[in-house]
Amino acid sequence: MHQLDPTLEPIYEQVLQRNPGEDEFHQAVLEVLDTLGPVVAKHTAYKDARVIERICEPERQIIFRVPWVDDNGDVQINRGFRVEFNSVLGPYKGGLRFHPSVLLGTVKFLGFEQIFKNALTGLPIGGGKGGSDFDPKGRSDQEVMRFCQSFMTELYRHLGEYTDVPAGDIGVGGRELGYLFGQYKRITNRYESAVLTGKGLGWGGSMVRKEATGYGTVYFVDEMLKTVNGSFDGKKVVVSGSGNVAIYAIEKVHQLGGTVVACSDSGGYVVDEAGLDVELLKEIKEVRRGRVSDYAQQRPGARHIADGSIWDVPCQVALPCATQNELDEQEAKALVTNGCLVVGEGANMPTTPAALRVFQDAGVLFGPGKAVNAGGVATSALEMQQNASRDSWTFEHTEQRLAEIMRGIHERCAEAADEYGVPGNYVVGANATAFVQVADAMLALGVI
Repeated sequence: MHQLDPTLEPIYEQVLQRNPGEDEFHQAVLEVLDTLGPVVAKHTAYKDARVIERICEPERQIIFRVPWVDDNGDVQINRGFRVEFNSVLGPYKGGLRFHPSVLLGTVKFLGFEQIFKNALTGLPIGGGKGGSDFDPKGRSDQEVMRFCQSFMTELYRHLGEYTDVPAGDIGVGGRELGYLFGQYKRITNRYESAVLTGKGLGWGGSMVRKEATGYGTVYFVDEMLKTVNGSFDGKKVVVSGSGNVAIYAIEKVHQLGGTVVACSDSGGYVVDEAGLDVELLKEIKEVRRGRVSDYAQQRPGARHIADGSIWDVPCQVALPCATQNELDEQEAKALVTNGCLVVGEGANMPTTPAALRVFQDAGVLFGPGKAVNAGGVATSALEMQQNASRDSWTFEHTEQRLAEIMRGIHERCAEAADEYGVPGNYVVGANATAFVQVADAMLALGVI
């Protein structure tokens, strides 16, 4: 049970009362409030201006019906969401998630996290998130197009490069973003490139955007390893998931001398002690839209485990890159027992609070998602910058900027942890430095 600072307990109780049934949102808020006691004690103006209460309440919550017609001619109805949480640092920025699990509470948790993640990048972007309970899996391209067009027909009125700039997330890749942007352009009669990020390279996209979240995760964890005179060289690594973030985290770990021995999807996980073949994995997941079980069938020496936990695989570095609350207390204990030294969250809030306490009690270095996986949104902001200047940067230049941003985030988190008396605690460091940046801007702009 968390022991909140007494001044923050009423705020959290208010969040619970005003947002019933939204467990993921409650968890995200508690994780931040749990670290802010020393911050509000040092900055009393935040309490007087009720900054925390305002941060916990989205500026705008949009819920809408998305009707569309499937290939059989039947009308389908989904629900669309966009939570525009906080724009004090810049236009709302955050992805769209298409998945059956998407509810308002899911989007609010992600949007709340996005406020602080975006602040950590040091770039002028606010926090928001959106999506739908539509499932693109198993749908034809024509069905996905019709859904995206219907979704954007409602959402477009809330977007703009100076207002709200969505990107992709789970279930929303290049195909979906293309259909969404096409409909936005059609309705508005404007080629407003910077209104969506994650676009195709031929029509306003940025180099490294596809790789950014995975690469950025590994850059951040590499900086964590340096604090204990270590590196990825020779380390055995486990990466959960096998989507965009996981694949490019695996690729960058291998480039830095580590060996990723396992990855997963909803059907189980695959273990390859020789090190995962990234090109084969890309072929299966990106081209064929296949399963990791297909990888095991094609890769000599690899084996697929349909049940059990990927976190039972021994490693020195664990990178959860799948989805929220995927790593629980028992799995954290297994990682610690097997010698895990560092955990870096490539996904959003993949570690449960109980698991986090296991890592902290065991002295495992732990990097929270809002810092570790900020590379994706950072590169989205670089895409906006290129669009605004009608420019296009090279892969090398963009990756260099990404690496600089991730090193900067690590440095700010580490300095804040030192400032508040908990050196090496990246959870406190990330929350404190991001919160102060947002809170100071809110004070400067008045009660809005």
